[in-house]
Amino acid sequence: MNTLESYAKGQWHRAAEGLKPCYNAVTGEQITSISSHGVDFSGMLDYAKDKGSKALAKMTFHERALMLKELALHLTEKKHAFYELSYATGATKLDSWIDIDGGIGTLFVYSGKGRREMPDHHIYLDGAPEHISKNGTFIGQHVCTSLQGVAVHINAYNFPCWGMLEKLAPTLLAGVPAIVKPASNTAFLTEMMFREMVASGILPDGAVQLVCGSTGNLLDLLGCQDIVAFTGSATTGQYLKSRPNITEQSVRFTMEADSLNCSILTPDATPDTPEFDYYVKELVKEMTVKCGQKCTAIRRAIVPENLLQPVAEAASARLEKIRIGNPRNEEVRMGSLASQGQREEVRERVTQLRQQCDLVFGSLDGVDTVDANSEAGAFISPILLSCENPLERTAAHDIEAFGPVSTLMPYRNLEEAAQLANLGQGSLVASVFGHDDDNVAELVNHTACYHGRMVLINRDSAKESSGHGSPLPHLVHGGPGRAGGGEEMGGVRGVLHYMQRTALQGSPTTLTRITEKYLPGAQTTTTEAHPFQLHFEELSVGQSLKTTPREITLADIESFADLSGDHFYAHMDSEAAERNPFFDGRVAHGYFIVSMAAGLFVAPEEGPVLANYGLDDLRFTEPVYPGDTLTVQLTCKQKSYRRGKGYGEVRWDLQVSNQDDVVVAAYDVLTMVASNTEPFAE
Repeated sequence: MNTLESYAKGQWHRAAEGLKPCYNAVTGEQITSISSHGVDFSGMLDYAKDKGSKALAKMTFHERALMLKELALHLTEKKHAFYELSYATGATKLDSWIDIDGGIGTLFVYSGKGRREMPDHHIYLDGAPEHISKNGTFIGQHVCTSLQGVAVHINAYNFPCWGMLEKLAPTLLAGVPAIVKPASNTAFLTEMMFREMVASGILPDGAVQLVCGSTGNLLDLLGCQDIVAFTGSATTGQYLKSRPNITEQSVRFTMEADSLNCSILTPDATPDTPEFDYYVKELVKEMTVKCGQKCTAIRRAIVPENLLQPVAEAASARLEKIRIGNPRNEEVRMGSLASQGQREEVRERVTQLRQQCDLVFGSLDGVDTVDANSEAGAFISPILLSCENPLERTAAHDIEAFGPVSTLMPYRNLEEAAQLANLGQGSLVASVFGHDDDNVAELVNHTACYHGRMVLINRDSAKESSGHGSPLPHLVHGGPGRAGGGEEMGGVRGVLHYMQRTALQGSPTTLTRITEKYLPGAQTTTTEAHPFQLHFEELSVGQSLKTTPREITLADIESFADLSGDHFYAHMDSEAAERNPFFDGRVAHGYFIVSMAAGLFVAPEEGPVLANYGLDDLRFTEPVYPGDTLTVQLTCKQKSYRRGKGYGEVRWDLQVSNQDDVVVAAYDVLTMVASNTEPFAE
């Protein structure tokens, strides 16, 4: 029988001592063993910093993003093997799709966001520059740079693939190497996927390492540049977070803990409405998908007191149809828990809950299974409970059974519904089902601060909704209080957790050099050739062109009005314009200024500029009157190369000034500029 191996210092390590068995959750048979005995944790940290950190530091955000895409494509080709092994975790095909394809999809999302929302550089700019001096020669700019330590990822057993990849995607994009520690019960699936990652050769040496088994003294070796990302029980997370070395070294620690998430049905969602049906369907789905082993599952179903019985009956009818058993069988809709030990824990928690709650559906005594031995495997019946007085009988707000278990609780008014939702003391997600937006808005206003995410579902959004329990890489996954107080994913926000925010103060020219983005007031350069006649590689940030001036006439204004159809009074009626407190008479159209500016700075001849694909941050800062003379200054602001495409994106800073050197319009022009080293790829 094979033993799971750790991947440390570029080599696979198999332990010979301290082995613990890992079981097939469906059959109860031992399938492997696990131990990290003999792993050199200090050496792993050194290897990550000496090899992984240095290799990742040489790559820009865009290069790392492309690396994630390549890895996602490779894992997609191999996913059939992951699906096959995933059955042994008790997962159905749908469960595995969430875990495997969901994890790979997160890599794809971060690859796209890294290329679209982050610069082709090593430094991320956080916000606009801060003007802190009178003449603008001394400014401030917040930047984020990669931590020079190691990220330790401690993952839960319920999502052996997604749990690893949703942490790795932002970590590697940030340029930080990672040590992955999967939960032992399902580590065999994590190890299989990790082996494919290593075998692909896509990731640089030291970028990722794996610990199968205990982390030993690893957390006691971390320093101020390291970070721990933990997913699991709040009790374990708090224990790890409070270890002396973590606090003494100010090691960053982000925790995503299991929480008592809730879902609220609004009073208008009566049984004759679509929202009622959506609510019941979602409640049952969240109880049965992954056998209820989701940190985002609905644990508390909060419904109007007059709808408690209809919801209980409708949910029970749906639960009655759920076939439980061997997930390989196509009839099966709910597999098993991850282990026998987990089943015993769920039974204990349900027993505690039943001291204050009534049983609506299910049984702890046994369960009928399809094509499986219910006792040999970690099977359990879905359990739906009801708490008659949830404001006084609070067990369901404090005790979580991490399985197919949920508790119905009634409320009399929206204020009480919000109070019940908040008694969970912080959750990863809350959902609201209702079509009356006044009801929904009131609930959000009174509960959002207790939840990391709120899903608002009605007949308008349900068909495209991702559902209550699906964390998305675009949005924050985490929550306050009991949920751990941390965040994961959330697009670029997740990347920044692995970076240090620093406030830079200096001259615009110095900060432009550091950030590779032109900042207002920085020194510029000029070339004999028009900037639009230069290929991507020939352009440098700060290259500038100042145009010849052009006088604006009344005829220009009237011609543009006729051409555009914009006859707004401030452009056409002198007396009306003078009554406007912002103007002293007829003014030129703002969009005429933009068009006129293009006529001044655009080189008409064929050249490397392939297209203008947009304007950003357009502002009209001063009115332009007939007789004003305008000049344009065009400056190369930022560059991003599209590798393999034969072109790059160039952002230009554009300032339009009048005869008094007062800026009347400012915006960014976005262009695609051809490369002179790589052919254009359509």
